[in-house]
Amino acid sequence: MESIDFVSLIPFVFITTFTPGPNNIACTSMAINFGLKKSMGFLYGIFFGFVSVLLLAGFFSNILLKTIPDLEPIMRWIGAAYILFLAYSILKADYSFQQNNQQVQPFSFSHGFLLQFLNPKGIIYALTLYSAFLYSIIDIPRFIVLFAFILASIGFLSLLLWASFGTLISRFLYRDKVKKTVNLLLALLLAYTAVKLTDFLF
Repeated sequence: MESIDFVSLIPFVFITTFTPGPNNIACTSMAINFGLKKSMGFLYGIFFGFVSVLLLAGFFSNILLKTIPDLEPIMRWIGAAYILFLAYSILKADYSFQQNNQQVQPFSFSHGFLLQFLNPKGIIYALTLYSAFLYSIIDIPRFIVLFAFILASIGFLSLLLWASFGTLISRFLYRDKVKKTVNLLLALLLAYTAVKLTDFLF
């Protein structure tokens, strides 16, 4: 614990966690369309999925760091495809949105959970944490579990913040065209994230 550079770790965690990404953007869209309460299943799925990713990264960091370079291109394409699916789902909810439409449902717990295993950004983030900041605890299981829940909890706060922002602005989106425009922008941000993952832009 003494060898952990918290001065560098804390800014890295908060900047990476609270900046826009697939999780945060999707949570904002869900809250805009369905409200915070109906979006909580998706948020819980993200939380437990990310806990799982952090635990795997912690317990198997040495093996993963060696194998990820070979798997990363495949992970990028799979992750990009799933993020594009989320973007399409947001557009579908947008253009068929009605106040009492029962056919359009918010993303479920399983959507949020699965996203964590198909999101290269989150996986690389977890591996970076253990290889650059938390390498001194990878032989101490209780610390791996402790940090997994602490870091995932910080991520959950970010999700709540973005979802609350979506709920807040939804109160001002009385016109359906405005709501469609906002959801279109969110879907485009997700699509941009997917394209960026495949290195088309860089």
